[in-house]
Amino acid sequence: MTDTQQPLLRVRDLVVNFGKGRHTVSAVAGVTFDIFEGETLGLVGESGCGKSTTGKALMRIIEPTSGTVELDNVDITALKKRTLRGARTRMQMIFQDPISSLNPRRRVKDIVAEPLDCWFRHADNRDAVVSDLLNKVGIDPSVYGNRYPRQFSGGQCQRISIARSLAMRPKMLICDEMVSALDVSVQAQILNLLEDLKAQYGLTLLFIAHDLAVVKNVSDRVAVMYLGKICELGPSDVLYDSPAHPYTKFLLGAALEADPDSPIHGDVLQGEPPSPMNPPSGCRFRTRCPNATEKCAAEEPLAREIAPGHQVSCHYPLAITRK
Repeated sequence: MTDTQQPLLRVRDLVVNFGKGRHTVSAVAGVTFDIFEGETLGLVGESGCGKSTTGKALMRIIEPTSGTVELDNVDITALKKRTLRGARTRMQMIFQDPISSLNPRRRVKDIVAEPLDCWFRHADNRDAVVSDLLNKVGIDPSVYGNRYPRQFSGGQCQRISIARSLAMRPKMLICDEMVSALDVSVQAQILNLLEDLKAQYGLTLLFIAHDLAVVKNVSDRVAVMYLGKICELGPSDVLYDSPAHPYTKFLLGAALEADPDSPIHGDVLQGEPPSPMNPPSGCRFRTRCPNATEKCAAEEPLAREIAPGHQVSCHYPLAITRK
């Protein structure tokens, strides 16, 4: 990407709250990021940090409380229901549970064809298009096209979900923990397939996951989320090699090596995340941060660029402290 390149997706101050008054849960609290055409942005963080809620809010599966989401300079948050339905054809989502995301009463070929039928696309060659999509994801339509989701493994169901998501030729895919429910060997197959399809279809990806190794391998840039906020965002290699936010450092240190005899590196993050119903003042990570000061409690750190393309929301970034 270049400084003059316009992002395909622009997210500004996205907020998602659940409940009202004293019982308000701040799931996403002012998230801002860009995704450029052709790239993969990884979104990582602990369970409950708001990753999946962010992805669903981009699609307006969950309605944002405030903020804007622009896809190709069109503000999705301002669209009425009918117009929104059309905009969603350009941005599709692949969900975490591949089996429950497929209609158990429909045959595979009809599941993949449903978007085409809804939009009256390829009426003359519908079956050929469906067969091509299934072949692209490694499902033989002549053998498996008339079967039902219950007759497939989790990995096969995720392949079918990918084929369905590509039916409308979207520009962007939101992958919400799409390999977390799969065996490690199957994960590798699905990720390789996704990379091949990204190149073939010119896709842009938001890849949401908690597996840091997977995110590093598939992402051009990575955003780290904690308690509803993005605390660090930067190029994948830079962020993994030189984390600037204390939380990122702890998160990377907690990742286990594939070798069971390998020693555990890094300090262990103490305590539990605060409740999103009552987040800490100032920096939301300060209650677990060993470097926290009175400034962290009194003043919320704003995102600032510490290197080209590398942003961190911290009063005392590690990358600067070490110099």
